[in-house]
Amino acid sequence: MTPANAAKRRWEFVIIGTGMGGATLGWALAKAGRSVLFLERGLNLLADARRAGNYAEMFAHPHDAREDLLIQAGRWNEPLLDVTGRKPREFIPFIGMGSGGSTALYGAALERFFPQDFEPGKWHDAPACTLPQRWPVTYEELRPYYSAAEALYQVRGEADPLRHEALDPLPVPPASLLAGDRHIAAHLQDKGLHPYHLPLACSKGRDCQECQGYLCPSFSKRDAASTCLAPAVGQYDAVLLDRSRVRRLEAGADSVHEVLCDMPDGEIRIQGECFVLAAGALNTPALLLNSASSQWPGGLANGSGQVGRNLMRHAIDLYLVDVPSHPGGFRKCLAINDFYLHSGDGKLGTLQSFGTLPPLSMLLDSLHQDLSFAAPWLAPVFPALRPIFQRLLQRMTGGKAVFAGILEDLPYTANRVEPLDERRLRFRYRLGHEDRRRLRRFRRLVRQAFAPWPVRMIAQADNNERIAHVCGTCRFGDDPATSVLDRHNRAHQLDNLYVADASFFPSSAGINPALTIAANALRIADHLLNR
Repeated sequence: MTPANAAKRRWEFVIIGTGMGGATLGWALAKAGRSVLFLERGLNLLADARRAGNYAEMFAHPHDAREDLLIQAGRWNEPLLDVTGRKPREFIPFIGMGSGGSTALYGAALERFFPQDFEPGKWHDAPACTLPQRWPVTYEELRPYYSAAEALYQVRGEADPLRHEALDPLPVPPASLLAGDRHIAAHLQDKGLHPYHLPLACSKGRDCQECQGYLCPSFSKRDAASTCLAPAVGQYDAVLLDRSRVRRLEAGADSVHEVLCDMPDGEIRIQGECFVLAAGALNTPALLLNSASSQWPGGLANGSGQVGRNLMRHAIDLYLVDVPSHPGGFRKCLAINDFYLHSGDGKLGTLQSFGTLPPLSMLLDSLHQDLSFAAPWLAPVFPALRPIFQRLLQRMTGGKAVFAGILEDLPYTANRVEPLDERRLRFRYRLGHEDRRRLRRFRRLVRQAFAPWPVRMIAQADNNERIAHVCGTCRFGDDPATSVLDRHNRAHQLDNLYVADASFFPSSAGINPALTIAANALRIADHLLNR
């Protein structure tokens, strides 16, 4: 369908964004026979994935424009301005843009939150933050949708032995571990810890090439595009308009009636009965704030003043573990949650295999960029020192098992995203005092878990460029004075506006967010179909 024809029709559901929330929700609605239009800012990579199988940077040629290269690889291609410190810093975030959103790039770890994650106020004492006592929905309410999402995405793995709730086996049994990973698991078990096979959404199992950070060329990584968007369009008559940049939503006192959208051939207006924002926790609040009008002077759906605030992104560090006498390689397959609900420390986080690091050339480029910001005087001489840094990085990373520590961060009002204009975003994010206290404890526990093996930590928790798990910027809750959305993810003040991405999280938990986004999208779909 052409954009002009799409603009002539009144759609039952207009979904802005095709990531985990938008694609999963749209699939469920289209499967039920409803008319669904997807608006995707990036490319339809299902039709043209020319930059699959490697990082965008590895395809680069001197004549390539970086912005074009990134969009062809399913990546966001415009700078984000970090105004946290005294000196603002501009960078392009490593998040998805295109069919599947960030799931096209994700490591496919799909794990449930713990039941305790739905009552965050019981676990943290941080009066300076805006952490609610509980989510407006319970784990039990989300439980059947977790099971449905695991089946939909064909998650393979095993349940964490520390989970006390009764769980059905995952749809696909775990692949066998490589010898090196068995060696690590045995070491952790000897320490009294409880390693298990991380739930992953990949149809190839042990033969998976771990396309983390780039498009999977064989579509064996079960992302939102291949799992939900493709069948929604191909089997259930949903329509996808890619390269559609939504500029603003037009609304009256109690409902949205159309969106203004820039297409390659000009502006169109899309009308619908129900509108769903699923553009990601950076762009969804920016769209609402850019939709300010005389009716909504503070931004659309922003009666609480909370749109764009309470930004969380997890505090993530990498650990390079020198495994002595290991008999084989390592894969993204193991996790432990012994430190998640740690006695005396509140909630900390999960530790899981990271997978393969980016190529050395990319690590060197990242190091150059960091040094250019932190030590500008060193930037001009970096090219001459590059061979030395390359040898150091090779020695540091070669042959090591890589793990990621994911710590739950807390919501602070000052941590926020807002638009500079219709095209650019700025944000500020700083870990709170309580976050730092728990982070120090978490880092010590991780080192102890691997001891006496040598461990080198790559501290990334303070690096705001690591913003892949951003959430919380349009939180849901029962009180319209302190939240943006109600328990069904509908804007408190608008009858037909919903949010389906990670913006709705009132707390970040300490686990990969993707499965919870998918499960909640299926819950929203049931609500909308029964409205």
